Amino acid sequence: MKFSVFQVSRKGGRLNNEDRMGYCYTRESGLFVLADGMGGHPEGEVAAQMAVQTLAEMYQKEAKPIVKDVAGFLSNALMMAHQSLIRYASDKGMLDTPRTTIVAVIVQGNSATWVHCGDSRLYLVRQGQLVARTNDHSFLEQHRAGVISLAHSNRNILFTCLGSPTKPVIDVSGPVTLRQGDKILLCSDGLWDSLREAEIVTTLSNQSVSQAVPSLVDKALTHAGVRSDNVSAIALEWETPDEQESTRNISTYDIGDGEFASTFQDSAMGLSEDALDDQTIERSIAEINEVIRRTAARKK
Repeated sequence: MKFSVFQVSRKGGRLNNEDRMGYCYTRESGLFVLADGMGGHPEGEVAAQMAVQTLAEMYQKEAKPIVKDVAGFLSNALMMAHQSLIRYASDKGMLDTPRTTIVAVIVQGNSATWVHCGDSRLYLVRQGQLVARTNDHSFLEQHRAGVISLAHSNRNILFTCLGSPTKPVIDVSGPVTLRQGDKILLCSDGLWDSLREAEIVTTLSNQSVSQAVPSLVDKALTHAGVRSDNVSAIALEWETPDEQESTRNISTYDIGDGEFASTFQDSAMGLSEDALDDQTIERSIAEINEVIRRTAARKK
């Protein structure tokens, strides 16, 4: 596999950044995840961190070097993350549970399959056109689909998430065959709620992911102003041409059997607002490239 990837997270006007994200991959498969801890409930940052970490750990055990049943894995992984949050709250004797939305995608072979719960979104853009987007698990989206009538007071309320007392609604989509240059964006509602969909698609289409992601995050923060939500995004470009390679272009061809690279970190809870900025990303990329270098050296 070969792809370019870039991720940015900003705290906005909130006291804490409750978003978590990252990616990991083997020679033939990659997992990209973003979770948005929910305000109004305790320890949203813990919920988001537990969710992404659960997916990463399950993926590491399953991808040898591919995930055989991608749709089944994604559905089961989200249920495992949900159950972990319920157990966490029970063990601590909490009156309310930490909760999070989540969106994740696995790319392997030449296809992408994704899953989501809540209103963290995935966009798939090809040659300037929106190919696919997740549908939020909100009353507003249900109204747009003609499923329910809508009261003004509940338009932004989610009807499901990980960590809720009821079984979460989990939607799996794909597989969708990817073409060279396709771009996949995962983002929190802090980004898409502040920008027009056309602006998101145009920016992704006209810029590299290393340019588009920080540009979209900055625009969302500017549009939302001092009351901005956390704004987080991670995007990848599939099979980036050689002439467009950047420091964030990754080729997995030299990774050996059993090798696994990851940007997920157990210590992510409690990080500062700039914890997922360029410096941290560069350090993660350097660590991944070192794994690849060592593997290639052993083959010589």
